[in-house]
Amino acid sequence: MSIKFGTDGWRAILDQEFTRENVGRVTLAMGKYIMETFGYDKPVLVGYDPRNKADFYAKFCAELLKDKGFNVKLSSRIVPTPVLAYNAKYLNAEAIMFTASHNPSEYLGMKFIPDYAGPATSEITDRILFNMDEDFQAKMGTLELIDFYSNYYNHLKKIINFEKIKKLKTNIIFDGLYSASIGYFDRILKDNNISFETLHMNHDPNFGGGMPDPKPKYLQELIDKVKTAQNSIGLANDGDADRFGVINEKGDYVSPNVIIAILLKYLLKKGYTGSVVKTVGSSLLIDNIANKLGVNVIETAVGFKHVGEAMRKNDVIIGGEESGGLSIKGHIPEKDGILANLLILEAMAEEEKPLFVLENEIYELAGCRFYTDRIDLKKESPEEIAVVIKKFKEIKSIGNHEVTQTDLKDGVKLMFGDKTKILARPSGTEPLLRIYYESDSEDKIRELQKEVNKLITDLSP
Repeated sequence: MSIKFGTDGWRAILDQEFTRENVGRVTLAMGKYIMETFGYDKPVLVGYDPRNKADFYAKFCAELLKDKGFNVKLSSRIVPTPVLAYNAKYLNAEAIMFTASHNPSEYLGMKFIPDYAGPATSEITDRILFNMDEDFQAKMGTLELIDFYSNYYNHLKKIINFEKIKKLKTNIIFDGLYSASIGYFDRILKDNNISFETLHMNHDPNFGGGMPDPKPKYLQELIDKVKTAQNSIGLANDGDADRFGVINEKGDYVSPNVIIAILLKYLLKKGYTGSVVKTVGSSLLIDNIANKLGVNVIETAVGFKHVGEAMRKNDVIIGGEESGGLSIKGHIPEKDGILANLLILEAMAEEEKPLFVLENEIYELAGCRFYTDRIDLKKESPEEIAVVIKKFKEIKSIGNHEVTQTDLKDGVKLMFGDKTKILARPSGTEPLLRIYYESDSEDKIRELQKEVNKLITDLSP
């Protein structure tokens, strides 16, 4: 079968496409890339999340690479992606992570993490794909088990003010969500004598029958607990702990876009300097707040590999995306849900304000709230999607709204002033056309959606 890398690695359904044979093919292709680029002296780290058979395939991958001559360090237990990624940088190694992130439980996947500790660029994954089914000479390497926690935690102590968090008067409720952050985020809090309550603190390959996705739909128990406990916030991560989900003191889900804006403002106050990086799909709220604070905005295509690359090439305070990933200067160019949770707690403690107050201050600074919606349209072929994309490129106005700017870095983004946009882009993983709407008015979104629906209907064969 043909192996394809999406925005963050290769994912497939376990025991259908994700098989021993295909994992072996991908492992050897990654190994050949490492050997050709660095030689055999480059260590290789292998980690895995709680998914079914992730530990089995991680060990299989590690043994295969050892037999090909590499010095392999296999995680002795379930490990979050950002923890493995940091160790790739700290140990000057390449890393392979077995995870399917927030996908349904029947999926498993492989991420390749270079020594710069961020997602592999398309150039690297293209070279790996080029090596597929190409063998190379073997010699004997080594394999050792290692716990990657300490290196990561010692680094966090340099960038997070745990003494400040200790003084936080808000109750912390951590929803393990059966994810890889169990044994890491909670341990960090314990190691700093920070009290907290928990939910779902066992590793479950089926994720409690839900999804390992820290969105409101899968955080209902956490939301209910926050609502019944006074002065509490809820924190969670996705399956491999590179994304975050936050519930404020009122029991409301806080959008990652708002969190990025809050943390940008906080980090500036803390003395950070530089730009903010966001994807084309992220909220105009971030642009608005950055402009108000005098911070340059760098916009990338959707996918944290683009954010991470921009963070490596520029002086950046914070980089993030709307799907719940962020990182900051001095950390790694990889999204880190554990770091995000800690930064939120630190900002609340430093400001001595509830999270909902920090949210309201962001809206006041912006001068408005931003509303968003996304429509996913299933199409029969890439050609049908291409027809719609081509039409979007030609749009000069929709209804009474004139297009003020057209951006083509990822699909087509149409700007209508500085507070309204439409983004149309193909999904990187499914035969879908995703259409994102954002404005300072829900009525304006409904109006634009009505006009766009007419336009797309007229294009139908």
